[in-house]
Amino acid sequence: MSRPTGRVLTLLELLQSGGIRTMAELAERLGVDGRTVRRYVDQLTDLDVPVEAVRGRHGGYRLGSGYRLPPLMLSDDEALAVLLGLVAGRRAGLMTTADTASETAAAKIRRVLPERLTRKLDTVLESLAFTAPPGEFATPDAEVLLTLADAVRHRRPVSIRYTDREGRGSERPLHAYGIVAHSGRWYVTGTDPDIGEDRTFRLDRIAGARTLPGSYEVPAGLDPAQRVVSGFATAEYRYAVTLRVHGTVEQIRARLPASVASLEEYEPTAGADPDTERWLRVELRAESLHWLPPVIASLDRPFVIERPDELRDLVGAFADRLASRARQA
Repeated sequence: MSRPTGRVLTLLELLQSGGIRTMAELAERLGVDGRTVRRYVDQLTDLDVPVEAVRGRHGGYRLGSGYRLPPLMLSDDEALAVLLGLVAGRRAGLMTTADTASETAAAKIRRVLPERLTRKLDTVLESLAFTAPPGEFATPDAEVLLTLADAVRHRRPVSIRYTDREGRGSERPLHAYGIVAHSGRWYVTGTDPDIGEDRTFRLDRIAGARTLPGSYEVPAGLDPAQRVVSGFATAEYRYAVTLRVHGTVEQIRARLPASVASLEEYEPTAGADPDTERWLRVELRAESLHWLPPVIASLDRPFVIERPDELRDLVGAFADRLASRARQA
């Protein structure tokens, strides 16, 4: 769908939500000027959509009476699932830059549902509370997301315009293996064919993507989600931390998941049971060390800090604070 066509449909959705929409509001929501809004209104009129111009100080546009969407047949469970999905998606940061899309989709569903069901759904949504405030995540461009998804499915190379965390921009080719949503952000993982290295990029930092000729093969057994999560644990940060912890994989992973740390057996034992306690090497990268002492303490397992020396000092200071507070109690 072309961008102009998509904006015309967005205009229709805004008008269908009811009331009079001012020229200024429509221009802002669509990201265009007033002249373009009038052109989009003319296109809707040509399609026999009854758009009425309202004159006066508070004038604008509205839909003529009697215009309705076809009935949408959803069961109670289906309607609740869709609306809760929209709410959860917004809060988790898993929406594209078109925030209007989730609003108009919810409005569309509410408009065509029976009043009885609408009241029930409103009761659920009004009583719903979250334990954390909504995430403020940078969201990806919808066109970028769709282009990359097509590249993943059809194994088509793409060229992306990317800005790294230092603000440096570049254009590079990518063989995309998969798109992953993790902790409120979207990522694409694949290989840069020019340098032959595995790469993972945040979608919100990709300004544009275009398909290139050719095709490629995806390595057998590759898990894009695991690849992204494992990459976080080995990324370049200020500190490289290595610990030895005596415990099971499950005990350590409860506090240091795969997205944070990598594990390997410190003293390999042939045929060892992964649920048996033994010494494991824990490696992770961090920009700051101050969050690690309480995490290490929460493991409640014997441990040795191999590096860095600063972490030993912080753990010692943390232990002293705990002992002091215990004496005061």
